[in-house]
Amino acid sequence: MGMIGGGEGSLIGPVHRMAARLDGLCELVSGAFSSNPGISRLTGSQEGLPDSRVYDTWQEMISREKVLPPDVRPHFISVVTPNHLHYGPAKMALEAGFHVVCDKPLCISVTEALDLHETIERTGKLFCLTHNYTGYPMVKKAREMVLGGELGKVRKVIAEYLQGWLSSPLELTGNRQAVWRSDPAMAGIAGAMADIGTHAFNLAEYVTGEEALSLTARLNSTVPGRVLDDDGTVSLTFGNDISASLHASQVATGEENNLSIRVYGEKGGLIWRQMEPNSLTLMWSDAPVQIIRTGTSFPGMGKAAPMNTRLPAGHPEGFIEAFANIYRNFAMQIIALNEGRKTSDHPDYPGIHEGVRGMKFLEAVVYSSGHGSVQVNL
Repeated sequence: MGMIGGGEGSLIGPVHRMAARLDGLCELVSGAFSSNPGISRLTGSQEGLPDSRVYDTWQEMISREKVLPPDVRPHFISVVTPNHLHYGPAKMALEAGFHVVCDKPLCISVTEALDLHETIERTGKLFCLTHNYTGYPMVKKAREMVLGGELGKVRKVIAEYLQGWLSSPLELTGNRQAVWRSDPAMAGIAGAMADIGTHAFNLAEYVTGEEALSLTARLNSTVPGRVLDDDGTVSLTFGNDISASLHASQVATGEENNLSIRVYGEKGGLIWRQMEPNSLTLMWSDAPVQIIRTGTSFPGMGKAAPMNTRLPAGHPEGFIEAFANIYRNFAMQIIALNEGRKTSDHPDYPGIHEGVRGMKFLEAVVYSSGHGSVQVNL
């Protein structure tokens, strides 16, 4: 793999590198790690890369890497930049013949998203979007149960992603993570809703197997002087008459990384919380509460959760492992393609469809909130 972004001081770049390497399927061979050439060179040195494979710009990297021999050039490029620099590198990499992994959200507009979709169709390259929370074993079990009808017809979904780290104007202190997330030129049209709300939205669509049809939204900028939203509430109507609500906030003081989803059907409900990811709580109308744990084996556990479980029961698996499941499943598709084997028609990782859905969600949320919480169709 090659990498664009993720240099020294990055939050998500090291996570991508650790996750990609976890199964021994991916090796980092090149990178343009920062718009600052010094940081890019420093990161490349720390990663043990030769100077010749570390670049000052992503344009230079793609142009030079694409002419290398097939056994030297990367099979795919991972784009882990701030939001405004997803579209350009991803498009150029695809057109240069590379498969692409891209951090979320996909880009900064539906127009860009649809153009990337067309580019993927035209080039025939594989594309992965790192909505990594879908990589957790118990999230996959939740989806399997919902799609299998074990909860009965779904009536209500509540997805929440609550953080408190932006409760003060951290961007004014020079904190790099806060600076770009608070700047429309880099983050795009939304703040918290783009950064974490898209994860909650993706999780709701993934677990239910249904797509949102319409929404109303209210976004708030609670910290004085902050331009983009740091808090928001969305009411959604999903297919199959499912009512849903979504809450995303980065000013929920005291919260760490509280992503959760609750699904309620005619027969029962389920709860999954990212901060206790190995547990899936099941609630039934005619039986006691049940807790299913990652790594346990019993009739009815299904296939998806065990396939994405790495350790025996009782050994915590978390964020890196879930991220690694996305990379592993993507790498297996590339390996199959390279060996002339048929790739899966339904690979187990998010792709361009989820990316387009995320951008449609964001544009609808911003429009709805800006027009008095009007209903917007997706």
